[in-house]
Parts: sequence; C-alpha cells; structure tokens
Amino acid sequence: MRRKTIPTPEQLSAFLTRQRELLAAERAADIERTSLLFSKCSPKLLEQRGLALGGLGVAGVELGLGGKSLVELERPTAYHTSPIFFSPHTFRPGDLARIDQHVVSSARKPIKGKKATNGETGETGKAVEGVVYRVSDTKIVIAIDGDRGAQESEDLDLPERCRVLKLANTVTYDRMDKAIDALERLVLPASGSSPAVSRLVEILLGIYPPSPPVPVTDLQFMDPSLNLSQKNAVRAALQAPEVALIHGPPGTGKTHTLVEIIRQLVAKEQKVLVCGASNLAVDNLLERLVPHGIPVTRLGHPARVLQSLQSSTLDAQTAASDESQLAKDVKADIDSAMSALAGKGKARIRGAERKKMWDEVKGLRKEWRKREGGAVKAVMGRAKVVLSTCHGAGSRQLQNSQFDVVIIDEATQAMEAVCWIPILKAKKLILAGDPLQLPPTVLSLDSENSPKKTTPKEKKESTAKTETPSEPLDEVTLPESDDEELEEESDDAGADSEEKPAASEPSQQAERKAEPSSKKICRLRLPHSLEVTLFDRVERMFPRVKKMLTVQYRMHAIICQFPSTTLYRSKLKSHESVAAHLLRDLPTVSKDDEFSDVVTPPVVFFDTAGCEFFERTEADGLSGGLDEGSKSNENEGAAVQRWVQKLVMAGVAPGQIAVITPYQAQVTYLTSLLRADMPDLEIGTVDGMQGREKEAVVLSLVRSNDKREVGFLREKRRLNVAMTRPRRHLCVVGDSETVSQGGTYLKNWMAWLEQNADVRYGGDET
Repeated sequence: MRRKTIPTPEQLSAFLTRQRELLAAERAADIERTSLLFSKCSPKLLEQRGLALGGLGVAGVELGLGGKSLVELERPTAYHTSPIFFSPHTFRPGDLARIDQHVVSSARKPIKGKKATNGETGETGKAVEGVVYRVSDTKIVIAIDGDRGAQESEDLDLPERCRVLKLANTVTYDRMDKAIDALERLVLPASGSSPAVSRLVEILLGIYPPSPPVPVTDLQFMDPSLNLSQKNAVRAALQAPEVALIHGPPGTGKTHTLVEIIRQLVAKEQKVLVCGASNLAVDNLLERLVPHGIPVTRLGHPARVLQSLQSSTLDAQTAASDESQLAKDVKADIDSAMSALAGKGKARIRGAERKKMWDEVKGLRKEWRKREGGAVKAVMGRAKVVLSTCHGAGSRQLQNSQFDVVIIDEATQAMEAVCWIPILKAKKLILAGDPLQLPPTVLSLDSENSPKKTTPKEKKESTAKTETPSEPLDEVTLPESDDEELEEESDDAGADSEEKPAASEPSQQAERKAEPSSKKICRLRLPHSLEVTLFDRVERMFPRVKKMLTVQYRMHAIICQFPSTTLYRSKLKSHESVAAHLLRDLPTVSKDDEFSDVVTPPVVFFDTAGCEFFERTEADGLSGGLDEGSKSNENEGAAVQRWVQKLVMAGVAPGQIAVITPYQAQVTYLTSLLRADMPDLEIGTVDGMQGREKEAVVLSLVRSNDKREVGFLREKRRLNVAMTRPRRHLCVVGDSETVSQGGTYLKNWMAWLEQNADVRYGGDET
C-alpha cells in the first residue's frame, strides 16, 4: 500500500501559490471577457448574449440597508409595444452591473463618472456601477453606493433612457484572495510569529488525518421521516470532531438531512454558520429551517428571499429591533429627499437647490449608517444560526465572528478558495454536495490566462504536483467511500486510509497504477483547475469521512435507472412513493385515451437521426472572434414546441414543465417560440436548472452535424443534471447518430434510450 506523507512547508507554499495563480487567471478571464464583449459587440449582440438590458427607464429610487440607493428600472410602454418580459439574460442578484445611456447603433460606452452622450436622444448622464439587488421578468433593481457608483460628492443623475450592463465582479475575487492570504499567515507564519492554527485547517491541508469519531450516545432524531442513509449521515456529521462530507445525489433529501443536523447542533447550544455556493442553496435551507422555529438570521438582500421568510432577514430583524427605532426618522427624511431628486421633466429639481438637497442627503446617510450599524451589531450578537453565501461570509457583518460549526451546502459547486472564507471562522466543517453534478463554472479553463500545465516529465519530478487535462472524459466512476468496501482496507495510519481515485481524474488512476506500491505520495496535491473543489480534495484524502445518501424521492424508477447504474454504482434507489408516479396521476391531467401516449411514458425519445435537423452556429460574424458562437437547432425547437403543446393540452400546467438545453442560443430560440403563449413555462439552460426539479422536463440536445461533433454534451456531469431534473416525465429530443459518437458514456445513453424509452421518429408530427 502506498503511504501518504504530510506536506512540507514548501509543498504548502506551492499549493497556496497554485490557488493564487488559478484565481488570478480566472479574474483575468472574467475581466477580459467583459471588456472584449463591450468593445467588440454591438448593443444588440450584448442583449442576445444576456449581458445587457436596454431601453430601460427609472421607475423609482428608494433607500436600502447601508444607505444604498435602490434604483428600479423597467421598460416603459413609450418605447416598447410589449413591456411585459425581458429577453433571456444572465443577470442574477449579487452580480455587478453598470447603468449608462441606452445605445442603439454603437458599442461605445461612456467612461465611469464622465458625461456621456446618448447617440439616439442627445441626452447626457453619468454611468454608475452597482449590484443587482432584485430581478424579475419585467424589472431590475440596482443597489448603488459610494464604492460602486457615484461618489458621495456626486449626484445620482441617471439618464431618461438607460441600459444595464453585466460586469466582472472583482469583489468576490478580492475576498477569495484575502482568504488565501489569511490561510498562508496561519500555516506559513513569518519568522518569529507563531499563530494558533486550528486542527480543522491542518486536516484540510493534509497535515493531520481527522480525529476518530466521538460517539453520540444520546442521539434522538427530531425528524421521524429520515431514512437509514440520512440517519447515518446525521450521526457521522455530529460525531466528527473536525470534518464530515455528505454526498447527496439528486433527490436524496440532502437539504432535509442538513436541517436535522442544524437542529441537533442548535439543541446542543452550538453557534452555526450555514453557507451555500449560491443564494438559491441558502434560501432553500432557510425555507426548511423557519417552520421548525429555529432562530436564524439571513445575511444578504431581503428581496432575494420569499415573502413568507422576510422576518428572518437581517434587514427585517434590524428594523424590528429596539436599537433601530432611532434611525426611522432619519430614513423617512432620506426617502423624501430621494423621491424629490428622482423627479423628471418639469418636476426635476435643478441647479443650486439640487446640490443643496444632495448635500443634505449625504449628511443624513452618514447618520443613518451610524445608527443602523449599531442595530445590526446587536442583532448579529444575538444570532445562533447565521445563513449566507460563502462569499457573503466575508461581509463586514461577520467581521471577527467565530462559530462552532460551519456547514457549506452545494460545496461541489463552489471554488475551494471561496469556501475558505467561512471555514476560517469555525472549528468544525460539514460539506454537502454531489461531485457527479456540475462543478464550479470556470472561465479560465480554455483561456490564454490559464496557468501553464506541466508535462509528464515534470510530473515525475514533484510528488506534490499532479496535473490532469481539463477536457471532458469518457468514463466516470464514483470514488469509493465509507461503505462496505472500506471495511477491507488496512489502516496502518488510523483514520488515514488508502487514497481512492477521483471521479473526474481517470488519467491519474492510470498513473497511480504504474507507481510502485511502496511509493510515498503527499496528501496535499496541486489542483489542475478551479474545478477541483475542497469536497473533491477531502474525499480523496480521507474517504472515510464521507457518507452517501442512497434513497431518492424525486424521479420515477426508470428515469433514475441510467444515472444510478452508470454514476452511482447502482446504489441510488427510488423511494416507493415516487418509483411509479406518472404525469397521468396528476389531478389536472386528462384521463382520456387521446392523451394516453403523452402522459403515460416516463421517458420519451424523439430521435432525429436521418431527419437532417442540422444545428447552426450563432456567431454570424458579430462576435469579433471572441468564440465560435452558441448553437441552436430550429427543427428540434419545433419538435419541442409541439410536444410541450401536447403536454399542456393533456392538462399538465406550463408551470409544471421545464424546457432545458445545454446552449444559450437554443434557449433564446425556444423562448421566441413558447414564451408568448405560455408565460409560466420555464425555459433555460441545463446549468441553470441544477438543484431544482419539475414534473416534466423536455431536453433539447441541439447537436446534429456531419462531423458528429458533440461539444460539451460530452460532459457527463452536465447530462447527469439534465436527466435527473424531472419527477414524472423526461422527453429527450436529439440526433442519436451524432450524440452516440461523443464517447462511451453518450453511446451507452443512446443505447439505453433505445431500450427503455418510448422511441419516436423526430420528423413525425407530435
């Protein structure tokens, strides 16, 4: 058996340096993409790519938490015949955005803080930057403060007609860099200093193995509905002194399990920080915690939270606190002044009077922030469970805060560096996620800014470094974990057991097989990209700390069959409550024989092979050479449209259906076909659907070409997400001849569909 060695200071330094290099490359790729798009793309193409929203007017301005100006923008009927919906876009709460003049014929942008001339109207105004606070189909709200927009000495003077542009958010990178710097100061202190390093940090860096579990003898489960695998995960998380992993495949109740863990920790009077890779993950946990009466405080904008959960947000709790009463009069004065300043046309205040009023607002804001700060500090001091995104854990509200336990949900979708932000505030860590679904989105994988990969010869020269290609791979196998296979392992080093091959690194498996069994390897290995998450690393170093949930409560058994067999070693089983449920069992669905072939099959496959439903590339020469363009397939879109119409006619509500595809261009085309008649129908990318579910999912694969190229359909984790979103019905539309040429996994999937799905000819009228 190969022996693992602890990392040397040089290897620790190399690991931290590698993280910085990868983050720098990602930051550069993010900024480069934004700047190139802005400089080379027309306004129309920016909107097509979802990076801009044009033709907006200011609907209102109000004061938000921290003295921020909340600017609400919408499309006025004066400029648009259909003001109901925005076109498909990528704006999400928390994104950095810029408001400037609406432009029609030129891609040139005004310089931040400078006057800009609108080529269409001749009006002038200032470009200001802010953070997306709230976004819906018809309105977008941007939060602007002194750091991101007009400085305190300037007026917030927006043009009559605006557009919003998505920018690279460097604040997230700044916080990740600071976390890596803090980590370096802990484990590689300067000469003469000796900071206290927590055992958790030492374990995560491979310096020590996890401590043996501490038995919990008096464990009483609060939720009687937990299954055996969920109970085992809860017990393991509570017994782990420093770190635990929970592997939650689709629909297995990972959130349900985490809620039980949090309730148990609160009962033991422990202070808990609950984080997620996204706001959606955090809000899902918040929604499950509130009914149990658990005292929680949610950091972040309250507009991102369901109305029924508003009382849990920091804003609401601060406003309701005794300490905030003194600030209410000041806020009323600010709101009144901001309303006057936002006036347009003849009602607009101008000249010296406007400057005087703006100076008054600045003074009131300083007083507001002072009083509000005291109220926020008091609320946070009383909080027992705090929820935020990993990035949000670096906010000023949590500065110098310490917790007993930090829980990170969807940890397999978070870059390692962002996880260190909350980890440095806690003594114990619980990571939850599924490494066989999509990893973090990494822009720099194919960028010129990406750090240079080492050659095979260079690999052999360093035991600390193992590079793998970033291209998609044909075979994925689940890493061995804490199940019965581990019972047979020898365990000379206690909790430090033999390392198992990573799910995404078969090339490393082959390399390790060729190594002598006596060769020593270092636990801490350099990541080949930011797609290697902390969950991945800990699982490889210490597989015993992981527990897998094995019963899924979402999918019909046939829908679940292929991913379970190919990715989860056939351990993922359907609960009896969902194993046979179909669309025809929904109360609104017609029981007529006319619709039997629509609502009865759990899986339908429209095979377009031989139909010449060829894809098209949406470059059209407008991208300035930035990339090869997204893909669309109009004939597939028509087939999708017909099937969705059939589902709706059968009684399936549009809100119960999702139409998904790997390509943004196909999303845009499908939206043009379906949105007008079915506004409640969800249309989006596979990536955007991760973590969610619908009763019926229609999947358009798009790729169909003479070269049999499949692009990133080859990424099995993306397909795993796609095929595990539906509860009762999955419809796949695609060209089997093209898709089956994309590797062993896709070939096997096409063969499985032929045998298990209701296969129909793609050219038939549906």
